[in-house]
Amino acid sequence: MRSAEVVIPGGVVHVRITDASDGDYQVVSPAPDLADRRRGVVDSPWTWLKQVHGADLVEVGHPGQHAGSEADGAVTFTADCPVAVTTADCAAVVLIADSGVGVVHAGWRGLVNGIVEKAGKRLLHAGGGPIKAIVGPCIHPAAYEFGEADLAVVEDRYGPTVRGRTAQGATALDMPAAVAAACGSAGWPEPAVGSCTSSPEFFSHRTRGDQGRQTVVAWIETTR
Repeated sequence: MRSAEVVIPGGVVHVRITDASDGDYQVVSPAPDLADRRRGVVDSPWTWLKQVHGADLVEVGHPGQHAGSEADGAVTFTADCPVAVTTADCAAVVLIADSGVGVVHAGWRGLVNGIVEKAGKRLLHAGGGPIKAIVGPCIHPAAYEFGEADLAVVEDRYGPTVRGRTAQGATALDMPAAVAAACGSAGWPEPAVGSCTSSPEFFSHRTRGDQGRQTVVAWIETTR
């Protein structure tokens, strides 16, 4: 499990990024097992999402609010409200602002639909500026082929930097580059990008057909 702490006015944002050794966080896992895993990371009701590769966003004002909603992003400005997304190859993006924190599940469709920008706009609307962007483990271009027609859609939105090649030379989507472009469009600095999910350290549906999911969870702790 990776950890990060980022200071914001009046508090600290905690970020936790799991890997396969931490267990399966997919939301259809047996409820008692999943609840135990979540408590082992942060012992407060989580806002978890039924992710649909869209651009819907929920705003969380108390622990566990909107848990199970069909959405691909969550933001909170309230302490002790863990917000989380799960991934196998898509990118989990954490946006940390003066005002609060947001987490986003960003596959290529969600990126094109503007989920990163939507979360960023909501955070900045609350006041203050952007502080940091973090991208969890996601698939990198060398590890999987991506269709030309879909790549053209992503390129039309974010430019030619999203084009990549697999290790065999086939067309690929550079997901880290696409997420970086989306973060820039949302007003955030260049994100810190995680490892490729093709590594056996992580779950990967595309490279191994894994059914498990890692999670990225973030919450605010007040220091006042």
